[in-house]
Amino acid sequence: MSTLHGKRLLTLGDDLYEDLELWYPKFRFEEAGAEVVIAGLERKTYTGKNGYPCSADALIADLHARDFDGFLIPGGFMPDKLRRYPKVLELTRDFDAARKLIGMICHAGWIPISARILRGRKVTSTPGIRDDLENAGALWYDEPVVIDGHLVSARRPPDLPAYGAALVAWFG
Repeated sequence: MSTLHGKRLLTLGDDLYEDLELWYPKFRFEEAGAEVVIAGLERKTYTGKNGYPCSADALIADLHARDFDGFLIPGGFMPDKLRRYPKVLELTRDFDAARKLIGMICHAGWIPISARILRGRKVTSTPGIRDDLENAGALWYDEPVVIDGHLVSARRPPDLPAYGAALVAWFG
């Protein structure tokens, strides 16, 4: 039995998600024995920035943080769209309040920014949203992975090996 058997993680899908930033962590967790649920605004197949499809297993509107052990937010242009939906922000705040894992990479920080959970927190991201994170009160570091309690952040796809390892290791 794997160390993460019985763990459930939530990730988000919508058009223009960053393909590698969704699939790499999903596969890392599945290899470790966890279940990863992809949620979307609709039950349909979405297309990533590089054309890779992902099908929503569940509707964002139906989900609750209490039913998951962690939340993985991929980057791409998807976070800019999904941060406009109150349910996405509610889920983000609920994961944060419960101190459950929140993983974010590249442009994913836009969702926690809009959920207003980053003031005084250490994070990293693609340099393109550094100002956004700092304006939200976050402390930004140019490192492959930054861990601040239950927040695990990474810069961009070349950092995926370190990010994936840090996400899985977070569970001990």
